[in-house]
Amino acid sequence: MASPANEIRAAADRLRTLTADLGDCRGPWYVVNREQRPYPQRIDNIGVPYVVASTTTDPGHPPTIADYIVAVHPGVGAALAAWLDTWADIDFREDAALPEDAAYALKIAREINKATP
Repeated sequence: MASPANEIRAAADRLRTLTADLGDCRGPWYVVNREQRPYPQRIDNIGVPYVVASTTTDPGHPPTIADYIVAVHPGVGAALAAWLDTWADIDFREDAALPEDAAYALKIAREINKATP
């Protein structure tokens, strides 16, 4: 089993790799057709003419899926990776009480690491 510090490092590395792999489609992103036609929603990259994603939801529902994707664009991923790095060297001894942020960092890292392709 990986140590907590290694789990955090792995999650930060994964986020950095995923962000770098996007090339010049790193965001920020925006919902293109929110007012004109909220169904389906198209998400584009600001400054570069790329369609990032297109989502389809019931026309009676607000475009929350697109809004979520836009909110967690790769800039957020890069910032999250940097934040995780700040916790990668903490002493995660079993008998030590963790600062609350360190516990959250470990929880977030584990969620990122679970989401493997």
